[in-house]
Amino acid sequence: MKHLNKLLLAVMMVLAMSSHAQNSNNPWALSFGVNAVDTRASAGGGKNWLDAHVSQAFNVSENWNILPSVSYLGLARSIGNNFSVGIQGSINKMDKFVVFDPTAPGHNSSGYVVTNPGDLMYYGIDANVKYSFMSLIGSKIIDPSFRLGGGYTWLGDNSFFNANVGAGLTFWFTENVGLALETTYKVSQLLGQDRHMPGDIYAPDSPSHFQHTAGIVFQFGGKDTDGDGIYDKDDACPEVAGLKQFNGCPDTDGDGIIDGSDACPTEFGLAALNGCPDKDGDGIADKDDACPDTAGLAAFKGCPDTDGDGLADKDDKCPTVAGPKSNGGCPVLDADKDGVADKDDDCPTVAGPASNKGCPEVTPEAVENLKVQARSVFFNSGKSSFKTGDAATVKSLDAIKEILKNYPNAKWSIEGHTDSDGSDKFNQKLSEDRANAIKNVLIENGVKAENLTAVGFGESKPVASNKTKAGKAQNRRTEVKHVGSTYEGKL
Repeated sequence: MKHLNKLLLAVMMVLAMSSHAQNSNNPWALSFGVNAVDTRASAGGGKNWLDAHVSQAFNVSENWNILPSVSYLGLARSIGNNFSVGIQGSINKMDKFVVFDPTAPGHNSSGYVVTNPGDLMYYGIDANVKYSFMSLIGSKIIDPSFRLGGGYTWLGDNSFFNANVGAGLTFWFTENVGLALETTYKVSQLLGQDRHMPGDIYAPDSPSHFQHTAGIVFQFGGKDTDGDGIYDKDDACPEVAGLKQFNGCPDTDGDGIIDGSDACPTEFGLAALNGCPDKDGDGIADKDDACPDTAGLAAFKGCPDTDGDGLADKDDKCPTVAGPKSNGGCPVLDADKDGVADKDDDCPTVAGPASNKGCPEVTPEAVENLKVQARSVFFNSGKSSFKTGDAATVKSLDAIKEILKNYPNAKWSIEGHTDSDGSDKFNQKLSEDRANAIKNVLIENGVKAENLTAVGFGESKPVASNKTKAGKAQNRRTEVKHVGSTYEGKL
């Protein structure tokens, strides 16, 4: 049975839990190191209880049993509010057992004798509840603690229960690694156990004793999903790596606004604009600014209205001169002062009534004047070329041109006629050519081509008898008619 108990202890030590300074960030703590067992505390003697139990407590060389190897192992878990719980397993070798016998050879001045009980093996398993004072003193390095618990001890062939009270001091090198020093008083007498084998004070049975430990402790078990060094329980963005100053949330653009609250998380921006930039400084975020490079007004989605006419410059055909929206932001101009705006005026430089789209209406006087001028246009006999060197012809053509240019939107029909001399075919061709000759001269001198048509009638429309010389002279003519007018002037 005793060997079974020792085997069980070995298994428990591997799986053991120890109450060291784990916290809510890293709830688990693994510790291991060396332990020392001192039986002086219950040897008896002394002037009083305190002298009997704690005098010579640190007489290491004479009283402490130390196994020079890793001799304790533990693993513990935090339960919150500075408390942690666990079980610690330990092993030692007892070659020093302290008794009080002032009559025995080799006793010291206080009457204590140290004997070797036969190199007994010591095994212990202890469950404890521990309280840490580190947060109370506001330290991140020094961690004092106090613990209570109980356990079971095997000493050679004997075993016994013990109640425990202890204190410790841990020095944390990092958040996860520290040096732990602890001392525990394991009281067996409180449970009605004997300290010695019956009839032999030098043979230990169930002595109360101090156990001191020194070892390394590792805290672990904290969850940091995104690997940003901030534990999930304190991380406002546990799935995305972030910064400590933002409780673990990222600030990709570094503008001091966490991505989750940043309307423009990849662009450095302003807090007033929810983290969005404003390149033109007009107080409108670039993402909402129709003109992000030019300062403008909120009413125009960040675009300027230089002339203040209520139309953004980008939509204003005249951005520096105020004008109505209906005119594309341009002022309404009327160069000829005829009451018809230039944009609606077919003849913006010549006054005319609105009924004729701002162009002057052709008057009977103008048609009569054309008739008079045309009488002085002469062609070479039997040809469509103008009479060479005839100043009157040149002057009349120029006058006709000026009259027609005064009516920019009027349509004119230039008609050619002949007398009856010659064949019908010849006369038809000649009349057409002469009408086109006048049309071409007028176009060359600035009359709109779209306002002119030319047509020949040959000898088909005489205005006088072809039987007389005078009548034939009247029939050889060209006429300019105002298309659409009820008044016809004849040239």
